[in-house]
Amino acid sequence: MDDEEARTRLLDAAETLFYAEGIQAVGMDRIRAASGVPLKRLYRVFPAKESLVTAYLERRDRRWTASLRTAVSEAPDPILGVFDWLADWFREPDFRGCAFLNAYGELGTGPEAVVDVIRRHKAELRNLLDDLAGPDREPLADQLLLLVEGATVVAALDPGPAPAHRAREAAAILMR
Repeated sequence: MDDEEARTRLLDAAETLFYAEGIQAVGMDRIRAASGVPLKRLYRVFPAKESLVTAYLERRDRRWTASLRTAVSEAPDPILGVFDWLADWFREPDFRGCAFLNAYGELGTGPEAVVDVIRRHKAELRNLLDDLAGPDREPLADQLLLLVEGATVVAALDPGPAPAHRAREAAAILMR
């Protein structure tokens, strides 16, 4: 097994365990066991848990954002398409809310590298909503962000598409 395969296996294990159980609840030994990567290689690829958490969130950000961008680019109404995409996400059997808000809730303002990834993710989401809202509609983008984040938090507590549907209705009203 080379370092690239080890990295992929470690990130797959970390994503499954961190998202399901929380970052602090999962130790490096559990990641090692779930990935099948020897301990020495684990620490060569990720010298500290912070570097693994950062890489996990960066990878999740790339996939999550790409999926959302694809969905809105194919939607008849891109803004409402955001909420349709959320409804699909909220239906997933392993849905457990926003990995970035969950990480921030667990770790607070440290470690700095992790918080930077979280802030970049939220800024990218805000920028996407700004692009969809159109020029000179910054307040609408801010309102849409609140709807997206609020729906995600509500769905984490009570999984299913209903929060996305209610947020979609509110977004439609805001766009009028």
